[in-house]
Amino acid sequence: MWRIKDLLQWTTCYFAEKGIKQPRLEAEVLLARVLGKDRVYLYVNYDLPVKKTERDEFREFIKRRVNKEPVAYIVGYKEFMSLEFKVAPDVLIPRPDTEILVETAIDLVKAGSGVRICDVGTGSGAIAVSLAFYLPGAQIYAGDISDKALDIARENARRHGVKPYFYLGDLLFPLKGEESFDIIVANLPYIPEQEYRGLEPEIRNYEPIAALLAPGDGLDIYRRLVPQAFDMLKPGGYVLLEIGQEQKEEAVKMMQGFSEIEVIKDMGNRFRLLKARKG
Repeated sequence: MWRIKDLLQWTTCYFAEKGIKQPRLEAEVLLARVLGKDRVYLYVNYDLPVKKTERDEFREFIKRRVNKEPVAYIVGYKEFMSLEFKVAPDVLIPRPDTEILVETAIDLVKAGSGVRICDVGTGSGAIAVSLAFYLPGAQIYAGDISDKALDIARENARRHGVKPYFYLGDLLFPLKGEESFDIIVANLPYIPEQEYRGLEPEIRNYEPIAALLAPGDGLDIYRRLVPQAFDMLKPGGYVLLEIGQEQKEEAVKMMQGFSEIEVIKDMGNRFRLLKARKG
């Protein structure tokens, strides 16, 4: 008889042997998904036996994880800003480090009513949906070049009862002629090729390369976005861009015309967010 605690103990040891960084946590997440419960349930029902059909499904999850498939793709969701988001290989898995971008945007919005925010390269919609959820008075726009990504973003918006305006296209081009924005945010591809080759297999072999790899030093896509953002921001408006730790100096240089340029560290004490003001 295999009980919940037996499965967790065995899987934790097995994951540790295979080099999984958070073996206990990932074992819990996978088993909770199989049982259709949350992780608290596992501890409350530690001695409960697990059915063979559930064990078989759990075994398949273990195989996939040992093959370096990310847990988020196996279970089909990832938590971000205390909200649950559907994810699939068509979109990047939301990272906790990106929450600093959302938190900074929220802090910039005092009253919230009537504020217009655009999320460029929305992917799963984690940023845009979070902003719409926590700033119900704001108007949120969100764009991506991928139809499949936008389908997932729309599903996440429905899940959380919010209605951003989604658009298909490259950067801000589809919004030409729209009214200007108070804040423009973006987490675009910024990983240069050399760094990309050194990424963990969970990222390199499973997450969409188009959402990660950027040409040149990794900032070329942002260099295209920055002048567009400047034109479409209201006077006094802000742009917030997620960047890599080593890109701080070059990122600041590309912000021509902006003032109050600041690079903010994430919770891992790495330079992560470029913040700049128009005018």
